[in-house]
Amino acid sequence: MPATPATRLSESAGRLPAAPNRAVRGLAVASLVSEILIVVTGGAVRLTASGLGCPTWPKCTPESLVATHEMGIHGVIEFGNRTLTFVLAVIAGAMLVSVWHMRRTRKDLFGLSIALLLGIPAQAVIGGITVWTHLNPWVVGCHFIVSMAMIAAATLLVHRAWLGNDEAAARVPARGTPAVRQLLWTSGVLSAVAIVLGVIVTGSGPHAGDANAPRNGLDSDLITRAHAIPVYLLVACAVVLLVMVLRTRELTRLRRPLVLFAVVIALQGAIGYIQHFTGLPILLVALHMLGASLLAAAATHAIYVGTTRRPLAAERA
Repeated sequence: MPATPATRLSESAGRLPAAPNRAVRGLAVASLVSEILIVVTGGAVRLTASGLGCPTWPKCTPESLVATHEMGIHGVIEFGNRTLTFVLAVIAGAMLVSVWHMRRTRKDLFGLSIALLLGIPAQAVIGGITVWTHLNPWVVGCHFIVSMAMIAAATLLVHRAWLGNDEAAARVPARGTPAVRQLLWTSGVLSAVAIVLGVIVTGSGPHAGDANAPRNGLDSDLITRAHAIPVYLLVACAVVLLVMVLRTRELTRLRRPLVLFAVVIALQGAIGYIQHFTGLPILLVALHMLGASLLAAAATHAIYVGTTRRPLAAERA
């Protein structure tokens, strides 16, 4: 008797992995990399004044879905960034399919995969509103902040994908001491505040994405000084955390994530200062946007490692 479509679908689902394997982990890493990449390409759109290279949404022009020859390089850059959204959608869709068979046993992976997939149309809609409002800086800022949240979610996805089903279900004491955990959460809040204030600084300065795009009207120098406050506090947190983990043998496993976090903070702070005092050159602004993405990932990484109840077997692996 020939197999029915329902039977074939059930058999196909049965061939999906029941536990994280190399394919699942590869897709998790691809999710994180692609989320960071689209922030960089979005920055290229703004820094090359190509924000309205496609003046309408969802089409590129009222008559064409894609960029036309008459729109020049700005149209190519903006449409290229829009096209990358479809790449993210393919990766997110593949990620969700790869964990479908684990949707009950690994709700962590399934939930994070759903969140990343739903974030893509949400970002597309925000991007459309950005175009409709002629690059309103508050909408552009919202677009960026949602991207940071998706990078954090993708970082968690990578971590959880490296745990087997039994390891993910196990419960052991959290790795960091109470003081370390409190400082880690504080550093996470400070990172978020610094990123949000950085977005507001961007909305008050140049590089609006288009010569006629509005600015938020705030005093750029004053907002920059406010942005520096959580950065100073974040540096202090990172220094205290490094001293604590370097002097405590029981916190050895935390050293690498915290060193990485501290390096990202130092580089991001240095780039921020240099770009401010050199008139915001395009290359440094682009590196600062990349740094914000890496900061979101590094902060999430450090907090996860230091606060999550993670199996010792997974640590050894």
